[in-house]
Amino acid sequence: MNSYSFKRSFSEEPRLIDRLLDLAEIALFPGITEVAERSRELGASWEDASTPFIYFQDDLAITHVGVLEIPIILMGKPAIAGGIHGVCTHPDFRRRGYYRKVMEEVLDYCANRYETLVLTTDRPEYYYSFGFHVVQESACAISRISPGGSEGFRLLDFDRAEDKQILHRLLAERQPISNIVGIRGGEKAIFCFNEGSNPLYYAPDLDLMVSMEIDKTTLKLFDLVGTKGYNLDEILERIPQAIEEVKVYFACDRLAPEAPSFPNVLDGNSLLMVRGPFPAEGHPFTMPRSTRC
Repeated sequence: MNSYSFKRSFSEEPRLIDRLLDLAEIALFPGITEVAERSRELGASWEDASTPFIYFQDDLAITHVGVLEIPIILMGKPAIAGGIHGVCTHPDFRRRGYYRKVMEEVLDYCANRYETLVLTTDRPEYYYSFGFHVVQESACAISRISPGGSEGFRLLDFDRAEDKQILHRLLAERQPISNIVGIRGGEKAIFCFNEGSNPLYYAPDLDLMVSMEIDKTTLKLFDLVGTKGYNLDEILERIPQAIEEVKVYFACDRLAPEAPSFPNVLDGNSLLMVRGPFPAEGHPFTMPRSTRC
């Protein structure tokens, strides 16, 4: 059994999450504490899902690398990928080798646990030397004239216990949106962290939760969370606005198999990086926004 210098435990150190978030506010992005609190309110906290590796100087968190488990489908086969997330170093302590020490320990920890590791970043140069490489992603664009249907979706309100129950049930029971790259039921923490502050819509007759945006006559789909497969017409029929184009930011093999794909980088700078086997590479897909870490 390996002994790790930087591995910590949120359950054994109740104040650890606060010290980590103090670091993340400075070194990742301001407001991350509020996002983490929102996820906690939804019942899927960062600290329940992540294994933290933290370099401390006295009582100050200097560097953090977290590890999450992602239940995934890759080319039709189930797997558990390791998700590397929350990577950051305090600005006053950079270029001193702390990040490398922590990452090397993380990779040793992951070696016998996960065949595949994934992360997303706008700084890929930080990860090349650790065996990660960028995987090209693709989105789908569909020209589809829909004059507008019924008001079939309602905005979920997570101050209501009923809507929070819908969220947890669908995340637990969800079917993968794709056989190329899809998320299996049971993953909650990453979804709630990434999407908990975004509008989520629910179609009761389909028992389907959707992460989507409408920009004039363009429908943007980021994730579908439901208990079966769905086709695009089922969604369009429940949107009252006129739609002329649909952009899908996940693999379309189940939703719209004939849809053309094009190379895409989500948000313009969020690159997917992989270490280890990733059989979906070379196929058209985007790792859903709700699952990126």
